[in-house]
Amino acid sequence: MATNAAIARRRARLTGGFVPQAAAAAPRSDEHAIAELRWFPVREPVSGNRYAVLRVKTRSGLTGWGECAQASEQDAAALEKAWIGRPATLYAAIDGAASLAGALDMAMLDILGKACRAPVYRVLGGPTRHKIRAFTDSAAAPGFRAVAVRVPPPVARNQGKAYQNQVQALVKALGDDRDFVLDAHGRLTPGDAASVAAAIESSHPLWFDEPCSVSNLEVVRKISAETVTPLGFGRGVADPGVFQALLREGLVDVVRPDISVHGISGTRRIAVLAETYYVAVAPHHDGGPVATAAALHLAASVPNFFIQHVPRPEAAADRDMRAAIVSAGLETARDGFLELPRGPGLGIEVNQAALEKYHAA
Repeated sequence: MATNAAIARRRARLTGGFVPQAAAAAPRSDEHAIAELRWFPVREPVSGNRYAVLRVKTRSGLTGWGECAQASEQDAAALEKAWIGRPATLYAAIDGAASLAGALDMAMLDILGKACRAPVYRVLGGPTRHKIRAFTDSAAAPGFRAVAVRVPPPVARNQGKAYQNQVQALVKALGDDRDFVLDAHGRLTPGDAASVAAAIESSHPLWFDEPCSVSNLEVVRKISAETVTPLGFGRGVADPGVFQALLREGLVDVVRPDISVHGISGTRRIAVLAETYYVAVAPHHDGGPVATAAALHLAASVPNFFIQHVPRPEAAADRDMRAAIVSAGLETARDGFLELPRGPGLGIEVNQAALEKYHAA
């Protein structure tokens, strides 16, 4: 057994070895401190889809980009008050429950990657894959092998067989060469959701997305018990505790945290939680191309990633806008996959002139 004197000598040796290393590694307090945050609210000209792009500048001259669904003046002012002057590399210190946390997380990781001269997925320990499987909303989109099929808007409650036939007709129209996700957007009653899930079992969907609201877990449990169709939930969930409840009860097969809400870091934490239950993650994303870039880095850093949704507007003017904001080719699929960005940080060049052109009042 070691004596107290021996323990003290050992501690002294360790302290003597670690302290110089820690001093050498400690950055200056003002290194990469945030000097400016600016928001660019934009709107796609035809679809009207709105999102806000965040630009973060540091005193060292680095610029990071993030994105969220919208940014109120009050929330933006609160974010600026909390973060101006603080190191932009402290992404782990962001309060995930705060408004606009997702956009700030993307931008800070973009800066960290640029400071390290490495893509974000390498900073996070990846890549776990070198191309990203993707799906979109239009069966006519070139390069995509999987598509989201939206159920017809219900006109009444518990519509029965006629409604099931409508859904099956939409699925059959895709043909046999495409995978699909059936998207109900949480609008169906429990009865309709269960009957539709049973009706599409033989068509083998990737999953049935948001068949009903997750506000009542007993309802979700009923649907899950009556079908083998995989179920996906989470696109409207801000509280990570809801994901924990769904996973603990075995009610979800694909978790869908919104990357614009949770950011890269928050979505990764939910993915880690899901991995312990052998559940895949397919992050929800219906915003702009900056969030697409963040989603690709996230996908490359998560072992249990499944597939990424990429918004692809039907109108050419909207697609041109997205291509103008961020490097062309980012959202271009080939054989069902997207390429990983290769540059440092998020690996994108954002065109500020395009952000000004498509400014949303």
